[in-house]
Amino acid sequence: MLDTLYIEESVSEHFRTQEIVARYPAAQKIYIEKYSEVFNPHAQNFRLQKQNPALILAAKQNKKVLSTPTQYETGGGANYYFSHMLNCLYDCRYCFLQGMYRSANYLLFVNYEDFVEDIKKHAQIHKNDDKPAWFFSGYDCDSLAFEPVTKFADFFLPEFELLPNCVLELRTKSTQIRSLVDRNVVPNVVVAYSLSPQEVASAIEIGAPSTEKRLDALVKLQQHGWRIGIRFDPIIWHQDYQIHYKTLVEQVFSQLDPSKIDSITLGGFRLPKGYYKTMRSLYPEHGLFSAGLTEQQAMVSYQPEIEQEVFNSVSEFIRTFVDESKLFVYPSHSETIL
Repeated sequence: MLDTLYIEESVSEHFRTQEIVARYPAAQKIYIEKYSEVFNPHAQNFRLQKQNPALILAAKQNKKVLSTPTQYETGGGANYYFSHMLNCLYDCRYCFLQGMYRSANYLLFVNYEDFVEDIKKHAQIHKNDDKPAWFFSGYDCDSLAFEPVTKFADFFLPEFELLPNCVLELRTKSTQIRSLVDRNVVPNVVVAYSLSPQEVASAIEIGAPSTEKRLDALVKLQQHGWRIGIRFDPIIWHQDYQIHYKTLVEQVFSQLDPSKIDSITLGGFRLPKGYYKTMRSLYPEHGLFSAGLTEQQAMVSYQPEIEQEVFNSVSEFIRTFVDESKLFVYPSHSETIL
């Protein structure tokens, strides 16, 4: 339950702001000139704020759509991402957000219409491309976890329905899928779930739905006709990882129709060095931030031989169920060969 709302004065009369304010009548409302007054100061305790985060309502200025790194693609053409929200309801120990941001408060940009205008401009650039342009949401937040409040999917899905040369990927761990199953399928939207073995999810994906519940949501979405993606990202190396990931892969493909899965990705644990140092200071006792890691080119990731072993093992499990063309691997090290 949110008990504090920070509201930029410029969006205080926006209908989306007013709807959210009405949802929390008992919350303290603090009006500010710029969200950076609350979100950016250095003297903040991320762990303490995470116990009871506030919600900041603001307008996103400047660029709203950004290019993804070149290696991250799932079979489309140009690749972009956009973030209507910063920070996540969940508390996954490996999440780069806690190394990137000083604040654990949720920051929601309510000017969705401006995002759409920027997306349309990029869509126009690629209107004659052979492959659709992909737009990823859920990079700086979970696309669906806050859906009852943000109504993000409820707004953006009809907009992408009008952009047939584009694909929207909703990246999530959430079971908040009512806004999807209660409406007609949008053919150029992919709902992509991040999945981990339950042994990993229980230990380090704090607050997120169990692996079983995520799979239940995936089954419902696939039965409803939605395009779905599977994201084993990051793969966490640990004792018995082969047994746990083999079990997970078998779980996934015993419940889902492999022929109707849009894509599957594998990603390694990787963090910029500065983020890693911040996160390790937050959890100095956590083995996740020491086991098998190395620093290379200002990035911290698994040692190349460990990452290659992990990717080879999990890829082999997956290839017994799906065609090679649906599998995309994101190694942290350029020398990793699969």
